[in-house]
Amino acid sequence: MAFGRFERGKPQVEPVTLKILVAGGFGVGKTTCVGAVSEIRPLRTEELLTEAGRPVDDTTGVEQKHTTTVAMDFGRITLREDLVLYLFGTPGQDRFWFLWDELATGALGAVVLVDTRRLEDCFAAVDYFERRSIPFAIGVNCFDGAARHSTEDVRRALDLDTEVPVVLCDARERESVKEVLVAVVRHAMTYAADRERSVTT
Repeated sequence: MAFGRFERGKPQVEPVTLKILVAGGFGVGKTTCVGAVSEIRPLRTEELLTEAGRPVDDTTGVEQKHTTTVAMDFGRITLREDLVLYLFGTPGQDRFWFLWDELATGALGAVVLVDTRRLEDCFAAVDYFERRSIPFAIGVNCFDGAARHSTEDVRRALDLDTEVPVVLCDARERESVKEVLVAVVRHAMTYAADRERSVTT
């Protein structure tokens, strides 16, 4: 029953809900990514960049950026009738990293967004998820005017295990972001199944 209507012959499906983090360095496109794909109005906690933050916020390569996430972004997307993802975008600056442990609690996996012009900015996020055994996929955000690199080049540069998905994407495009989310869900499911097998054998 939904608003007084009932579809005959079609049982209601209780969707599985999964938590996915969207992480990465400062200015890599996390807020844009969550907003592009969310089917609800995304929750954003953005504040204007100030002169006080200039010494610690490196805007090299993202000089047009005027705001920053100070807590999290939140959105939701239904991948299938029976599968809903809740997306939590993390803040990028080091001084807000104390929030990451709270946001990571209960997460199935994560997307680490990468800007190849500032590749070093994502090292800390990759290290964070590797150390905590949280499966993740790399989303290479292909910025306009940036040099294009193959997924294998990015994999080698980040020294990733072969099973970690690396997907080229445009954080502004819904279907492109969905491809990255599907990749991380599949990877996380495989990761969980492999760990379960290793425990039972």
